[in-house]
Formats: sequence, C-alpha cells, structure tokens
Amino acid sequence: MSRSIEVDYQFPAGVDAARQAQAIAIGQTAGSWDARFQHREAQFRGHLAEVLAIRALPAGRQLATIAFPAENVDGRMGSLLTMIFGKYSLAGPAKVMAIRLPADYGQACAFGLAGIRELLHVPERPLIMAIFKPALGLSAEDHAKILAEVAMAGLDIIKDDEILPDLPSAATLARWEACAPIIEARRDRTGRDLLYAMNLSGDARQVQDLARQLVARGANALLLNVLVYGFPTLEALAADPEVPVPIFAHPALAGAYCAAPDHGFAYPALLGTVMSYAGADAVLYPAHYGSLPFPEADEQGVVQALRARGVAPVPSAGVHPGMLGAILKDYGADVILNAGTGIMDHPMGPASGVLAFHEGLERWQEGAPWRLSDLPAGPLRAAVEKWGNA
Repeated sequence: MSRSIEVDYQFPAGVDAARQAQAIAIGQTAGSWDARFQHREAQFRGHLAEVLAIRALPAGRQLATIAFPAENVDGRMGSLLTMIFGKYSLAGPAKVMAIRLPADYGQACAFGLAGIRELLHVPERPLIMAIFKPALGLSAEDHAKILAEVAMAGLDIIKDDEILPDLPSAATLARWEACAPIIEARRDRTGRDLLYAMNLSGDARQVQDLARQLVARGANALLLNVLVYGFPTLEALAADPEVPVPIFAHPALAGAYCAAPDHGFAYPALLGTVMSYAGADAVLYPAHYGSLPFPEADEQGVVQALRARGVAPVPSAGVHPGMLGAILKDYGADVILNAGTGIMDHPMGPASGVLAFHEGLERWQEGAPWRLSDLPAGPLRAAVEKWGNA
C-alpha cells in the first residue's frame, strides 16, 4: 500500500469492534467478488482497506484504526467522506474520531492566517473581528452605518451573520456597494485594509456566481456555511481564480454531525482536518468559555489540526473583551478574536467594543492585571462590568 489514509473509529460498549472494523475495511472499499472475477483478485485486493489496530478505551468503548488506499479516492472531500463513512454511517453506532491524510491530499489554503495578516498589514498581534448585529432586519444602509462606527476604531475584519442570506431587503451585492466606500476611506486614512467576509447563499451555481460578482466589485473576503452548502462548494471557491480572497468557514450544522457521543464525527476531525484540507483560510468554532457548550479538548483538537495546515483559528460564540486573558493564555497571538454582541452591544457603542479589545491586548502585552479594580475607566472596564472577566 503505497499511500494510505488512516481513520480512527470509536465503537461503544457492546459492539464487536473487530467485526465492524472488518466490515468497514471491506464494505467501504472494493467489497466482495465471486468466481467470475477470481482472475483479477490481486487487483481488487489492492483496493481493500486494512484494519491496523484495535484498542480499548474507557467505559467499554473501543477504537479501531483502518488504513484505506489513497488511490481509492479522487483527492477531494466528497469521495473521501463517502469512502470512510458514507454507507456505514447508517449501520449503527460508530464515530469517526480522527482522519490522517497524506500531506498532498486535498487543497491547501490560499491565504491562511499568514496571508490574512499580510493583507491587513498586522504581522504579530491577534486580529479583531466583529459580526453585524442584529443578524436580520438591517438594510444595506444600516450595515454601512455600523461599519462606519467600527472601521476607524481599529477593527481588522467584519463578517455577516451566517443566518443572513441574499435577501431583497438587504441584498448581498447592495450590502457590499454600501460598505465599500467606508472600507476604502479607512484604507486611505490608515493605510490598512479591513476585510468584510460576506455571507454566500443560494444553490451551488448561485453561490459561485455570487462570489465572483462580489470579488469583481472589490469584495475582499467571503463567508461560507460549509456543512450546509457542502465541501465541494468550498473546494470550488478555493480553487476559483476569479475568487482570490480569503474564505472564512462557518461551523453551522456541526452539532448535528458531531455532538452525539457514539455517532457522526469528532469535532476536530470535521472542523479541523476536513476543513483544512478543503481549502478554508479561517475556520470558526465555539470557544469553550463562550456561550455554547463546547468541550475544551475538542477546541484544542480543532486548533491543532488547523494550525498544522496554516489555517486561522477563530474561536467564536459569546466572545467578549473580558475573555481576552483566558483566550490569549490558550492561543497566544496567532488567533482571530471573533465577537458579535461582545462588540456591537458594548454599553458605550460598537466603536468602544473594538477599543475595548485593543485596550485588553495592550494590557496583555504589558502583563498588566485584569481584575476589575485594576482597570481604569474606559471601554475595557465598561465591557468587564457588563460581561464579566473570564
């Protein structure tokens, strides 16, 4: 077997892991054959997977490692996921815990964290990202007014909420046309760009057409709900020469794939490995200290997989300035800090929400204390008074 793809499957107590692993190795590859094909048996055996190991886990679970021939798939995520778990996902309890791919498999990110830093001329510090809020009900002009508030406060990136599709009340192209002059003015005044990751929606053709139209009009980043619109859509966008901008991957629907203890995928395998081999430049996921219940070990696994491919980690969901100390202790400087209400609902206004993050970054760099009593009056103190200090 010249090149292989290794996958770890977890089986719950009571399941015959050896038998099920063998069923995967055969049934998810060449399958069986009868006497008609005995003269080609060597050829077919070359397509079979091999069970490498089975080991015991706590609570009676078992972990099986299976090696698949890389020649069985076409280098894309669709054929990979179909091979390793497609039909078998219907067969009973089993969870894909890890996927180890050849380095040249799939598609590397075009930008990643290093490329995004280069676009923004921010070589070292953590990047600050905001989300337009409310998610729905804003007009294109409302988006422009909000952007005007935060642009000059030092924001690096802003994105649409993933819930906002291409609606007549705030059409995607109209949002860009309203916001583009503000981004241009910020660039002229500071010499630094501001990325606006615009949410893509529609059918597969419409998604790619919309991305091309946006970029042709000057848009500089895109947001895709990858699990909803599909890994092939992400791969097509990442490879499209007419879409040479960073792609931010949103984890919408990930809980349906990953949250069950004995079914689906582990979060690091799906949001880390598969996203990073499908061309994403940055991947959003819940921070374990945020507003969604996300295990710290899963977060660490996602980050490790993303960083191994140069993809930007974007901890999200309930992030606010008071969390900076905890986040930066875990991540250091190589992170994109993504805040929605943590910026937009700041008691002194959205611009102060951005300034609170900058103030917190300065305190972190200086090693200054984070207790509320140590904070001077201003944006950071107001944020900690409202949301607390993690």
